[in-house]
Amino acid sequence: MRLIASDLDGTIVGHDGKISARTVAAFDAARDAGVGIVFVTGRPPRWLDPLVDHLGHDGLVICSNGAVLYDLGKRRVLSRTTIAAADVYDARERIEGSFPDARFALESLAGFVVEPGFLDIESIELTELQPQWIRDVLPRRARVTGDVEEEIPDDESVVKFLAKHPTLTPDAFLAEVRDLVGDLVAVTHSSPGVALVEMAPRGIDKSVTLARYAQHHGIDAADVYAFGDMPNDRQMLRWAGHGYAMAGGHPEAREAADSVAPPFDEDGVAQVIERVLSANGHREVATTSTATATAATPTSTAAPDPQDPARA
Repeated sequence: MRLIASDLDGTIVGHDGKISARTVAAFDAARDAGVGIVFVTGRPPRWLDPLVDHLGHDGLVICSNGAVLYDLGKRRVLSRTTIAAADVYDARERIEGSFPDARFALESLAGFVVEPGFLDIESIELTELQPQWIRDVLPRRARVTGDVEEEIPDDESVVKFLAKHPTLTPDAFLAEVRDLVGDLVAVTHSSPGVALVEMAPRGIDKSVTLARYAQHHGIDAADVYAFGDMPNDRQMLRWAGHGYAMAGGHPEAREAADSVAPPFDEDGVAQVIERVLSANGHREVATTSTATATAATPTSTAAPDPQDPARA
């Protein structure tokens, strides 16, 4: 094991916004053993502070489903792959033509822009964030517009385009949108219980950017342990030499992985890390799991400015 690549939400971060003390200890032990750690998430860079606050991670993070490589320590975007404005327009037209009730949003390096009706407590993209953050902060940080296409920045720095449907199941909407726009953009989803699809630049997913990261550091796929739980993790789990889907995770993730980690609520990722470290002769990891480290996104007084391109 030379590199651990872990998803965040539903994998090590719960819907209550917490990371268990056992998980923190396992990552600390891996780091002490010389194992590289990179987090690979659908979150945008500005919602990564918990990694610094509670896991002590100030290195690189692969964000926005692979579209952005971000340096947490320097608060700087190192690389980005963006969706062409023309592809946003075409994807919107095709989806809306089949699903007139769909609502849209886009994530760019300038911020998060949503259409009326997209942003609500039950169907917000990032339900993994603490409810208080969703209620009190996110609605003020998102810019609401009647037409998200008009808000595409001049530099076309769109890293994620989103579509939400009010009544379809998540998997049904995902399948439909893949068929409609799969030739334009990469389509996935990561929000359990919400018919919300996430579109990235075509040819980009978590595995693509992770493979580049590993190659840059001279690490073979065979030496990578990857963890995830949703469709947006499936390519990463398939690419890694040791891909672990969380027990209870989405069927697409479980089918892509060659192994299943114990459930999230049993500190599944920590259990795997502990076992591998022990098998390689490293120190025993403390396994206390009753204490937790809160991984809430900062309160509104400390939340990053979504207009700051370096923190978008």
